[in-house]
Amino acid sequence: MAQKENKIVNFTRSRGMNLGVVIFLVILLYIIIAIANFFSQKHIESYQVKMGALSSNNIYKGVALREETVVNASESGYVNYFAREGERVGVGNMVYTLDESGKVASYLNGEQKGLELKAQDLTELKTDILSFVNTFSERDFSSVYDFKYNVEGTVLKLSNANILADIDRINASGVSSLVKFNYSPLSGYVIYSVDGYEDLTLEDMTDELMQYKDYTKDQLISNDLVGAGEPVYKLATDEDWSIVIETDAQKAEELLAEDYIQVKFLKNQDRSWGKVGTYTNADGQTFVSFTFNNSMLAFCTDRFVDIELILQEDNGLKVPNSSIVEKEFFIIPKEYLTKGGNSSKNGVFREFYLEDGTRSSEFIETNIYNETDTEYYVDDMMLRMGDTLVLPDSEARLTLSKKGSLIGVYNINKGYADFKQINILYQNEEYSIIKPNSVYGLSAYDYIVLDATSVNEDEMIFE
Repeated sequence: MAQKENKIVNFTRSRGMNLGVVIFLVILLYIIIAIANFFSQKHIESYQVKMGALSSNNIYKGVALREETVVNASESGYVNYFAREGERVGVGNMVYTLDESGKVASYLNGEQKGLELKAQDLTELKTDILSFVNTFSERDFSSVYDFKYNVEGTVLKLSNANILADIDRINASGVSSLVKFNYSPLSGYVIYSVDGYEDLTLEDMTDELMQYKDYTKDQLISNDLVGAGEPVYKLATDEDWSIVIETDAQKAEELLAEDYIQVKFLKNQDRSWGKVGTYTNADGQTFVSFTFNNSMLAFCTDRFVDIELILQEDNGLKVPNSSIVEKEFFIIPKEYLTKGGNSSKNGVFREFYLEDGTRSSEFIETNIYNETDTEYYVDDMMLRMGDTLVLPDSEARLTLSKKGSLIGVYNINKGYADFKQINILYQNEEYSIIKPNSVYGLSAYDYIVLDATSVNEDEMIFE
């Protein structure tokens, strides 16, 4: 009997799809589609509207003009100051001594050895130092020298006060015959410098005089030798003084219309109201002055003063100029606007003809973008020039022909570009300040298109 052979047949085992692989492929496909959509869509950069101001554009370096009288030395000699710079003196108060030989300086130095300042004197010095530290700017390094002379003046005032209290002792010293005591001929604030601006008025101003980088002044220093007829100090004799700035004619007219402008002094952050005056010279350069009747003491030694003009009209919604666009609209009488059927939407009835020539009308939705007492500005998305509008419940007709332009921006709060009309209050090269909360305009925290040229009205926005 033949032996039966055993055949072994291998069957391929069926394996099911791995769930993890499926999930991975789905995610990969989604990412690929998302990336493709991202690069195929137009992305618009937005800007959030906020309340703001253009105060930075109202900062100026002005020239201070005062009633100033220069006092010259009657004889030659070494000058020694006893009045502190910036101090107000009356007629007959001693300001300085004039020493023909220079011996008085040695005498005064000997008298001052071992002199101790009182607590009140130290407080005055500390006040000067703190004031300088709080107002110092590296852009105005020359103020360091002004501070130096100011401190020297304070020390001289404090130390010489003891000596002046005992004039008889100085006279008895035997040096009084060499010293001339000089007294103020007028009342005013003492200033120990001259710069050639003493007699200037608003009508004398030129562009060259406004250049701070070219400005120089001669500092008058104690113990220096002066000649007869040379300046030894000057007096600011009137509490009224002015600051002059240079600007364009349009800005000057705007400021003049206000009559009085609030000015903030950047040196100490104080504010004061100045009366406005303007002048345009023969070269067409326009200057504006602000006249004050206070603050003389704080600025009597300063020729150039940094100020900021506080203008109320600068406050409002701040938007970039790149967001602003001009757009045309149809202008229609208010009575032609109505609501169609059961809809709450605004619109107009437009006339059209059926195939059999019968005249009929259809309701066309339209948005309002601005209004006057008698007319509306409406969009032209569905309307065309020459369309005939029907006055509701009347036989009156109107052919669309009147158009007007509005200035506005594209609001994107709803995900598409929606034109909103704006009223510009003030503008510089980069930004505009617009009136907030107008009926057809913007509100704070609205989102608008940063570059108005990058979109069309009603276009969907992808940020």
